[in-house]
Amino acid sequence: MSQPTGGVRWTIQDVEALPDNEWIRYEIIDGELFVTRSPHHKHQQVTGRLFAVLDEWSLSSGLGEASIMPGLIFSDSDNVVPDVVWVSYERLVQIQDEAGHFCGAPELVVEVLSPGKVNENRDRSAKLKLYSVQGVREYWIVDRLSQRVEIYRRNQAQLMLVATLLVEDVITSPLLPGFACEVTRLFASRA
Repeated sequence: MSQPTGGVRWTIQDVEALPDNEWIRYEIIDGELFVTRSPHHKHQQVTGRLFAVLDEWSLSSGLGEASIMPGLIFSDSDNVVPDVVWVSYERLVQIQDEAGHFCGAPELVVEVLSPGKVNENRDRSAKLKLYSVQGVREYWIVDRLSQRVEIYRRNQAQLMLVATLLVEDVITSPLLPGFACEVTRLFASRA
């Protein structure tokens, strides 16, 4: 449900001039504007579950904070809104501005894929490259349709795929000591 707008180099100021709409998300990657409609409720459900497990771990560990859909303002032409991030308290004081936006990379970024080739390409290519360049240490791509989680970790200044987890697997991370989340928990359904 996303489409890039070609030919024009967009900036944060251009986006701020667009009409406010709670059902539309605007993101800029390398000056290209991506307009995304509000995602499917199952997308939001998976996002909420990811936030819940990261938030619960954060509260018990005292090491940082999880956040849902924060603004990441890397530059005038790179401004994105990932589904979930986790940032250590040490890093938080370095990257958070007075408005509560992050002006630097959190340690962990999570994107839940929305259906469609443009959405998938944005998360798997454009955002992967952006997060890699900006210094994100770990990037999870969650595919709710195929029920898998791809884990990318920083290796020699680049995010590299280190694991593809399926429903019988457990997500762990060297960033999050003692954190464990069964992949099946993200996709569980009562129906």
